[in-house]
Amino acid sequence: MDKNSKITGIDISKSSFDAYSETEGHQKFENTPSGFKKLLKKYGTDTHYVMESTGCYHLLLALYLSGEGVLVSVENPLKIKRYIQMQLMKVKTDKADARMICRYGMSQELKLWKAPDALHREGESLFSLLQFYKKQRTSLKNKLHREKALGIPSISVEKSLKSVLQTYNKTISGLEKELEKLVNTLYREELALLRSIPGIGPKTSILLVMLTDGMRNFESSGQLCSYAGLTPVIRESGKSVRSRPRISKMGNGTLRRHLFMCAFNAMKYNSGCKSIYDRLTGKGKSGKVGLIAVCNKLLKQSFGILKSRKPYCENFSPISA
Repeated sequence: MDKNSKITGIDISKSSFDAYSETEGHQKFENTPSGFKKLLKKYGTDTHYVMESTGCYHLLLALYLSGEGVLVSVENPLKIKRYIQMQLMKVKTDKADARMICRYGMSQELKLWKAPDALHREGESLFSLLQFYKKQRTSLKNKLHREKALGIPSISVEKSLKSVLQTYNKTISGLEKELEKLVNTLYREELALLRSIPGIGPKTSILLVMLTDGMRNFESSGQLCSYAGLTPVIRESGKSVRSRPRISKMGNGTLRRHLFMCAFNAMKYNSGCKSIYDRLTGKGKSGKVGLIAVCNKLLKQSFGILKSRKPYCENFSPISA
């Protein structure tokens, strides 16, 4: 990003958004196409627009601005939250947040946001729906288990739960096939490369390419491990604070769970993973520590293989930079 660029910070919500730049000041707009046009008329096309990733509310505005050929950055909301906390702000309003997002943009190296094409947006929608249905299915399974644990479950309740659960299973199965077909269209080569890694199965390979855009969203394997929440957090201060190192878990929990399942096979059949697991457990480390190391190793192998475009081999040296 050019540090001389004019920055406009945007704090966006469901029905409206606030914009702020040092030259044009603050203004509120409706989160609609007409509001988007008014934004451009007020702040122009020669500014770099910065906003938080809100899950869905930011998307239409980001797509509109990108389509108009202006610079757009969509930042992790946690990074902006931490930046605002560092400023010791005592006022929490939409106007104040837009101003702080502007100042955040002026002080940081911003990565330009790239608008996804129609196929990628379809894949993201399918993936999101699948995660939602799977959570609902897990909730149903837990409810069914609880009813059975009561000893004398209600026949009508058990029948209803099993019927709904069967519907979820059928729907999820159909959506998984549809998603796999779409992902094969978008990432055929990437999927083949990932599946060459012993321990990486079909579902995990699909998850990896969907979440990372075939590793295009990451510049190092360390970033990828942080995204999965598998990097260690060490808390030490003076003589009194000596907590045990733990993984951060400040990442994608779905990816982390899939990797743990893959790790059990990888530590048997993947020579690099087996070596690191045996070395750590041989030093007296727990099996859990070994599994975490295997998960990190799988991510590093995945990153290196997709960046090098070469399939897995036992002597492969993963790219870390």
